[in-house]
Amino acid sequence: MSIDDAAFAQLSESFAGTLLRPCDEGYEETRRVHNGMIDKRPAVIARCQGVADVVAAVNFARENGLEISVRGGGHNVAGRAVCEGGVMIDLAGQKGIYVDTRRRTAQAQPGLNWGEFNRETQLHGLATTGGVIGTTGIAGLTLGGGIGYLMGKYGLTIDNLLSAEVVTADGSVLRAAADENEDLFWALRGGGGNFGVVTSFEYQLHPVGPDVTGGLIAYPFDTAREVLRFYRDFTASLPDELTVLCGLVHAPDGSGVPLAAVIPCHCGKLAEGEAAMAPIKEFGSPAMDLVSTIPYASINGMLDAKYPKGALNYWKSSFLSDLSNEAIETLVEQFSSCPSPMSSVIIESYHGKATRVAPTDTAFAHRNQGYNIAIVSQWTDPEKSDANIAWTRDTYSAMEPHMAAGVYVNYMGDDEVAARVKDAYGPNFERLRAIKDRYDPENLFHLNQNIPPSS
Repeated sequence: MSIDDAAFAQLSESFAGTLLRPCDEGYEETRRVHNGMIDKRPAVIARCQGVADVVAAVNFARENGLEISVRGGGHNVAGRAVCEGGVMIDLAGQKGIYVDTRRRTAQAQPGLNWGEFNRETQLHGLATTGGVIGTTGIAGLTLGGGIGYLMGKYGLTIDNLLSAEVVTADGSVLRAAADENEDLFWALRGGGGNFGVVTSFEYQLHPVGPDVTGGLIAYPFDTAREVLRFYRDFTASLPDELTVLCGLVHAPDGSGVPLAAVIPCHCGKLAEGEAAMAPIKEFGSPAMDLVSTIPYASINGMLDAKYPKGALNYWKSSFLSDLSNEAIETLVEQFSSCPSPMSSVIIESYHGKATRVAPTDTAFAHRNQGYNIAIVSQWTDPEKSDANIAWTRDTYSAMEPHMAAGVYVNYMGDDEVAARVKDAYGPNFERLRAIKDRYDPENLFHLNQNIPPSS
């Protein structure tokens, strides 16, 4: 869509950050997000310096009938951080963070990723539940729920969100917290980017590390069935301090050799962590054992190299009703034909504090103890896209008989957002729609896992 030159000139006069149009230096690099399959060209990229710039960009887009996309870390697989022909509000440069060691809180801007966030909080031996990939942006992960290595002990990221500053569709700047704009605060905790642009997050921090007990232990693929059964039985009863992921992966040396991996993280006392690891250490004959005392920041970034920016990504995900023997057999059979050495199947165990929150206490409704599965396809050759997408879809279809209702909103691909939006929000969908009616009745913020207003 063409931009009115007079309106753009008016925006430029007061904008403190940088405005990029397709002819400008830096535009091509800035429009790219983590998923290399996403290739969209905004009419304007508004690289905001502060909140006033965000307000100006929102008003400009609304008044000129332009779509808005909002970029924090740009990591989301659906690529909704960038739009075609509209205004991309780019917050990636906003990386301020203040850690209050007395209150154990952090005030953080939306351009931070979890590696950067942890670098500051771990100076003081503090952390909150963040993503399992350090390059993931704090904003998108938080607004969608927030699965991470600390969720058993401290809950999801949203369970540690104390307040947020939000620019709404009419250009207002609001504080959302338990004692102010409570409905908006409820909706932000799992409702994604449907209600405005969050320009600041306040988190509760907890004593963690700097050292924890964890890492990765991998086994030959011919023992994958036994590994997954062990994982199921082991995760049936865990202390809150121990969160364990499992995966069917490929060797990190680029050989393409498939492996079955267990990734534990114990955030309590080191002696207790060592004892908690004993069953894992004693199981089977691992091909690789990297489980030890490790800095929390290191375990949070341990898998970063496996998810490089620019790789082509296609994901499908769902919660599992049970990790049954039949489900395990299906996963192993499907992974044996995986076409890319970069791809993986990740299983996340939900337990502990993350499951002791009522489904309607936050917009994130999926609070049952159990498992989440993510079929994560990555590759680099565009000519192999059809084969990788087909394998992902076939694997998902094969697993459907074992799936529970619901999907983690942060793992939804671009081609399933509309079809599965009610699955993502579950029993909270109608309440979220009512809040959408109040704060964004025209659906200005719709390039997300969208909750359409009732009108």
